[in-house]
Formats: sequence, C-alpha cells, structure tokens
Amino acid sequence: MSAVLSRRRLTTLAMFGLTAHVALLSMPMGTVQAQGMKPIQEPITGNEELGDLSQPQQALAQFYRAFSDEVAIDNPLGGIRRGADEPHKMYEGVFKSPADVHVEFWDYTIHRAGDVFWAVGRERGTYLDGEIVKNLSVRTTRIFQLIDGRWRQMHHHGSIEDAKLLSDYQSVVRSPTPKTLK
Repeated sequence: MSAVLSRRRLTTLAMFGLTAHVALLSMPMGTVQAQGMKPIQEPITGNEELGDLSQPQQALAQFYRAFSDEVAIDNPLGGIRRGADEPHKMYEGVFKSPADVHVEFWDYTIHRAGDVFWAVGRERGTYLDGEIVKNLSVRTTRIFQLIDGRWRQMHHHGSIEDAKLLSDYQSVVRSPTPKTLK
C-alpha cells in the first residue's frame, strides 16, 4: 500500500505543484471554500476593468500577467511547459498563427483554501481555418497562489476532448505562415 500512496503523492505533487499540495493538505476540508456550487456563466474575456488584485476573479482576468516563476502548464498545443517565460512563448506562437484565436473562460467554479485557489471551467471560442470560422471548446483548470498580495498562476491545464477538433486546431495554429501582430 505504501507504494500506491507514494505514486499518488508524486502524481499530486506533479499536478498541483508543491505549494498547492502543502496548502491543501495542511488545512481541514471544512476550510476549503467554494464560491458556489452553481457554475458562473458570466465569461472572463480579459477585457475586464482592473480591480482588487487580491480577488481570484482579477487573477483570472489578468491571465497573461499572473504567471509565477514556478508555473507549470499542460496545454494541447504546447504540451507541458515549466517556468514563467514558457507560457508566454507558447501563447505568442498561438497569437502569431493564422488561426486568429479568440477564447473566453466561462461555466466555472472557484474554490479556495487559504492562499491557494483553483478555477475549474471551460474555454469557448473560435479560430480561423483559412476563411472558415470554427468553434473551439476546452476544459480548463487553473491553480493560483497568493504571493505578496497578488495571485500568481502556478498551474494551468487545458484539454480538448474532441480528437478531430484537437488535430485540426493544432494544424492551423502550427501553420508555418505567421500573421503580423497588430
């Protein structure tokens, strides 16, 4: 049994990061707060007004500024990447691609345990495949830690369940013809 527990512990550490793991295990389950059991349907688009940076919703709205040095992401386009500069490199490739990707985070719940919160939801959006606009659907989990009064993203995982959609999306985004950023 100890081998099973060790494997589970290693899997948990890899998935959530050491900080989130320690925070979650050191708190009684009664201290974990969910924002509500009903998922929030109002999308986060990144165009929100900047407000109180200590609030989880602001961390989600500031997605690209929220990464910490210890961030780890698992993305259908870039695989697993670690370190603060890695997500930016991957997303720069997405934004320079001819796919013209637009997504928003929606249908999510926020859960908090002390200085750690995680958001579980979906991204919906569109991308261009030549002249054709196609829909995009991604299951997404993001984990943040409060560091020096500001939420820093520690982990991001996105999954595209539809294998054909994933393949088509990867092909378009990885196209050798980059677009010029505005």
